[in-house]
Amino acid sequence: MKMPFVKMHGLGNDFVVLDGVRQSVVLTPQQLRHLADRHFGIGCDQILLVEPASQPGIDFRYRIFNADGGEVEQCGNGARCFVRFVHEQGLTAKREIRVETMGGVIGPRLEDDGTVTVDMGVPVFASAQIPFVAATEDLVQTLRVADEDIAITAVGMGNPHAVQLVADVDLAPVERQGPLIEAHPRFPQRVNAGFMQVLDRHTIRLRVFERGAGETLACGTGACAAAVAGIARGLLDSPVRVATRGGELTIAWNGHATPVLMTGPAVTVFKGEIEL
Repeated sequence: MKMPFVKMHGLGNDFVVLDGVRQSVVLTPQQLRHLADRHFGIGCDQILLVEPASQPGIDFRYRIFNADGGEVEQCGNGARCFVRFVHEQGLTAKREIRVETMGGVIGPRLEDDGTVTVDMGVPVFASAQIPFVAATEDLVQTLRVADEDIAITAVGMGNPHAVQLVADVDLAPVERQGPLIEAHPRFPQRVNAGFMQVLDRHTIRLRVFERGAGETLACGTGACAAAVAGIARGLLDSPVRVATRGGELTIAWNGHATPVLMTGPAVTVFKGEIEL
């Protein structure tokens, strides 16, 4: 079959976006991996599928598949691309929409300057809800990785994150530690590994080794998790400017029991059709 698609990116975190509203889209893990393959397919970090909502009061359903074909709960950069996609495709005229995901309902809003702000929901620190196996609910936990102990903060942003402080993200052991943290047995659903360098109380640099995708140029939920972890630990103040390898995001969080707001760009690269 021929499948139309749109290629998009948020700060270099790139996506193949599929319209499941005006057509039925059911793909196997093998087909998803083919779409994501940068040599034999289109190439992307994740595939985003737009579907009709399954409940009243919601505009759309949003499904996210990693490059390995596995479905995941949430993707912040993808959420920004999602709202631009439904506008450009004429699926809605609303500037702010409500979207259901595996990780809960989010509320992306298209701003006047073309950027997108996403209400990413309230962050989770309770270990059982992340999920993270821990004997205490301490904000800073020691994680044994290979032959060393690292200090992390576990945060749920609709998906699990492990954020650690580093002196310099350029020298951080992302390639070595990333896969080990992602598959660590204390994270039963695997985890996104964040490496955060604090520049000042409103600015950080960040690299993220994403679950099922490897290191990406930017990770929206990872930026949210890092900013939240830094604020909760008294290292940062809201709003936080997050500099990734793909560009910058602004994260605002007012603390306990309040939602995280993420603002950044979303770009359409090209449209096409692929034979599956």
